[in-house]
Amino acid sequence: MRFEILRDPVWNNIRVDDLTLELVDTEVFQRLRYVRQLGWTYLVYPGATHSRFEHALGTHHLSRRALALLCEAENSTSISEIDQAVVRSAALLHDVGHYPFSHALEEIGALHHEDVARPLITDGSVAMLLSSRLGSDAPLKVFDLIRGRSDSPLQGLISGSLDLDKIEYLKRDAFMCGVPYGEIDVDRLTNSLVLVDDPETGRRSLGVQEKALSALESLLFAKYQMYRNVYWHHAVRSATAMYKRLVEDAVRADVVGVESLARYTDEGLMHRLESERPTPLLSALKERRLYKRAVEWPAADLDDGLEWIATDRKRVADVESSLASDFGLAPGELLLDYPVKTEMLGLDIPVLRRSGAVERLTGEGWTGTINLPSLSEELYKSARWLRVFTAKRVQLDSRRVRELLERTR
Repeated sequence: MRFEILRDPVWNNIRVDDLTLELVDTEVFQRLRYVRQLGWTYLVYPGATHSRFEHALGTHHLSRRALALLCEAENSTSISEIDQAVVRSAALLHDVGHYPFSHALEEIGALHHEDVARPLITDGSVAMLLSSRLGSDAPLKVFDLIRGRSDSPLQGLISGSLDLDKIEYLKRDAFMCGVPYGEIDVDRLTNSLVLVDDPETGRRSLGVQEKALSALESLLFAKYQMYRNVYWHHAVRSATAMYKRLVEDAVRADVVGVESLARYTDEGLMHRLESERPTPLLSALKERRLYKRAVEWPAADLDDGLEWIATDRKRVADVESSLASDFGLAPGELLLDYPVKTEMLGLDIPVLRRSGAVERLTGEGWTGTINLPSLSEELYKSARWLRVFTAKRVQLDSRRVRELLERTR
């Protein structure tokens, strides 16, 4: 098998085979060069201009490393070359359905990026390559791994509690942002991966050795720090809220269709909006005149009755307009932002204990060990904030705003 070496600032040398190179050269994958990994984060961290393209290559690199270690392990000789190639392809292609500026458009109700990926992987040039090299069922196998629906014992490498995507983006994002928060014991984690018989289903699946628990803690703390300081930084969320409202308005005005959003690159979508429907909101975003925090509350001080702000975009737009009117602002000059609820560390993974027994580490945790699930929830609540942003600095009565929001439950 022939290999090429790609140089990468995070992993140094990434080795890729012929099939990988051909997949990289498809139009589907090349679009990822022009979709930023962290959306509007570069307005706060100037170095955060890296793309989904290099992240996908890094995830492929980690999959090759993890598979090599698993194949060296005792009783893991059953991983065929075809199975390995399918997993590596899934690692490479897992983000091909991403929208411009990353996850933001999923928050306005657009189809999940993994569902967008289905026709891109199971039809067209990508499907032809996978079928010709790995068998006619390979495209669907790759997509099932990406969607987390595969029966393969290796599913956990692509989608799960300890998937390689998570490890890669935390390392790369921290490096490119120039922050020290993404420190993960990658070697310990990858060297602790094992294939075990799941104690609940009896099926072969990916797990970790008990000695990896401290490395799992490093993953949890890295993710928390990155969410608190980067992904959910108030200025990043302000830009994201502006972008979501901008695209929503464009969709309502029939400037772009929801179904076509995933075909755009970052700059392609912005150019379309600027040429078809220039607005003050678009100008403010491009010129980094970000909306300011007027009121904010941590999730720990809120109950589930306000979750609609994260999920019901039509209702949010109506309430934003109503609040803007109440406080003497023009439509679109007041925005609500509450990040979509995500698990800080959704643990559900078999662990090979030192005794040789296999037990499942879930949200219940283990007696006598650090309660990672409980700690995860507490850290999550301290990182997630509900914020009201306004186009100009204004003083809002936080109690009155809270009452108005709670009244709309």
